[in-house]
Amino acid sequence: MSGFLAGLCVAVLPLLAAGFWLGRRTARPESLGGLGTPVEHATFQTLHTASLAAPPLRAGLTEETARKSARRLRTLLGTDALCLTDREAVLAWDGVGEHHREEVLQRLAGPWETGRGEAFRLSCETPDCPLRWAVVAPLTVDDRVHGALVACAPRESAVLVRAAGEVARWVSVQLELADLDRSRTRLIEAEIKALRAQISPHFIFNSLAVIASFVRTDPERARELLLEFADFTRYSFRRHGDFTTLADELHAIDHYLTLVRARFGDRLSVTLQIAPEVLPVALPYLCLQPLVENAVKHGLEGTVDKRHISITAQDAGAEALVVIEDDGAGMDPALLRRILAGEVSPSGGIGLSNVDDRLRQVYGDDHGLVIETAVGAGMKITARLPKYQPGVHSAGRLPRD
Repeated sequence: MSGFLAGLCVAVLPLLAAGFWLGRRTARPESLGGLGTPVEHATFQTLHTASLAAPPLRAGLTEETARKSARRLRTLLGTDALCLTDREAVLAWDGVGEHHREEVLQRLAGPWETGRGEAFRLSCETPDCPLRWAVVAPLTVDDRVHGALVACAPRESAVLVRAAGEVARWVSVQLELADLDRSRTRLIEAEIKALRAQISPHFIFNSLAVIASFVRTDPERARELLLEFADFTRYSFRRHGDFTTLADELHAIDHYLTLVRARFGDRLSVTLQIAPEVLPVALPYLCLQPLVENAVKHGLEGTVDKRHISITAQDAGAEALVVIEDDGAGMDPALLRRILAGEVSPSGGIGLSNVDDRLRQVYGDDHGLVIETAVGAGMKITARLPKYQPGVHSAGRLPRD
């Protein structure tokens, strides 16, 4: 990641230099609006224009994103026309001379093949067309050419060649960030699929078996449990959103525990202490439920002893502090460290490592799970959830069918 950030700096600084030079040529003292010297004004305008061009490009290179960013990029370069292409077509053309689309596209085979920019003269029979020269700068992501930025001007300019190359490098960085965003989304989806796959088939079978046992003896109880099962599975296999609210996650946990208590009876007792003010806090979807399932699995299965699970959620200033504690069998700390390091455990510890990884990805390494355990001493899991985090928000409750 440090190498990528270094590349980002390398790409942005020349972009500022290009805008800096163009700004010095174009800025007028009477238009500075109190920003100081022409150089300061040019720097501000370059940063502002780049900030407006970046968001569309962070969604990847498409006709829509190219159209939204092309005008901003043309402003950065100060050219009469600019177009963005992929490997097959011109995605957007901003400025004059759009009739040069096909000519430009035919001249891109070389830059696409070599990954190096070039300049060429435009042939034009339209009397009022000012364009006579074009500069091609490839757009690359991971050393693969995805398209090109083409700047068109009335005459040759060595400065435009360099400036177009730097702006193309900056665009390439935005496309690389878009690629990273897509990779992150795919990773999160894969992790959620892993959690869904981990929902124990034995739990589903046992829940249905418990429901079936009540069908004749207590039909109303069977109906209530069936609704609990439906709500739990609906939440666990929902299709939208990377994030949910603490209220919805706890609601799903309540459905899960109702089904577990129907199976184990008075062998399981549960205590919940939830501060109402933390219920709206957003958190990664399926983040706490696997921790409760882990407590049940290691506390009740394979024993006839009574067990207790406590779930607390407290307001801790800028954070919500969630603690899940059980008095079950506990775990060897050395084994726990191997599980959190990513090793697959036959006891189902993948849920712990999955949740720990996702919390660190979303909130940073200092927000991973804090787990206190020892063999025979139960387990206490603490999660610190920031109340407000950029990019972390929930679309709200799932509609009930």
